[in-house]
Amino acid sequence: MTTKYLFSYKYKKIGWLILVPSAILGLVSLLVSYEPSFLNFNIPAIFISELFGDMKLFGMVNNNILNDIVGVLIIISSLLVAFYKEKSEDEYISKIRLESLVWAVYVNYGILLLSFLIIYDSSFLWVMMFNMFTILIFFIIRFNWQISRLKKLANYEE
Repeated sequence: MTTKYLFSYKYKKIGWLILVPSAILGLVSLLVSYEPSFLNFNIPAIFISELFGDMKLFGMVNNNILNDIVGVLIIISSLLVAFYKEKSEDEYISKIRLESLVWAVYVNYGILLLSFLIIYDSSFLWVMMFNMFTILIFFIIRFNWQISRLKKLANYEE
């Protein structure tokens, strides 16, 4: 994996500083259905389908943008945390990065496949909402776990 597509190491800390509060705010807002009224806006939309109403290709909808803001922050910060360049990026770390990415894709789609078979109705919508973020989360967890193991092994050998 070439490192020219990776972010500088300094963005890892910035990513964590944004990811943790954004994830907490997102979970809290979902669990308690928190939508502050000052975030209600008319925003442009594509493919508008009103319940028991018309379908439009383009138009304006009134929407609370808290979930949009939180989703964007989680995605951007997860990308910063997941794809930063290690201080000493070498072939072995690139190998760990690639294996972690493949593993995250397999686990993510394994869960999605299982969800298709055993989860239905509005519960499936919840699974799909979380599934947008889980591939990056799985990658971050596995990659950092593997790097941690590598560092422990290197300290043990010294």
